[in-house]
Amino acid sequence: MGVLTYTDEQTSPVAPARIFKASILDSHILMPKLLPDAIKSIELIKGDGGAGCIKQINFAGGVAKHQIDEVDEKTFTYKYTLIEGNGISDKIEKVSYDIKFEGSPDGGSISKMTTTIYTHGDFEIKEEELKAGKEKVLGLYKVVEAYLLKNPDAYV
Repeated sequence: MGVLTYTDEQTSPVAPARIFKASILDSHILMPKLLPDAIKSIELIKGDGGAGCIKQINFAGGVAKHQIDEVDEKTFTYKYTLIEGNGISDKIEKVSYDIKFEGSPDGGSISKMTTTIYTHGDFEIKEEELKAGKEKVLGLYKVVEAYLLKNPDAYV
């Protein structure tokens, strides 16, 4: 098995508590609302939303299942593993994400995400594929950020 790990960091003018609640805790409500053509629904298929639960994301072109590994509302930390569906193949076993939102000096936030991809055998992921995956995640983050900036009373 091969393992590839990389870390990305993004800044936002939105406070960590707001962006954490909107993008993590209420993602099942907000994401289908903001991206109805891409995300049809998000549902819990096992558990209550905490560690150990399984969340299914129903996309227009398929599904993905996430196992929630940790949710900490005090430290704005969220860890989950993509275990099935879009993004998993005979070459990729699973993908783990470790996300943390921290306050920035200007009152906004710094989002740090570490992604670990576990591949079968000696399969190597191409740089273009990594870049495309990063851009999708950044796109989701920016959609939530834009919503919160336009709606300053949401998720306070």
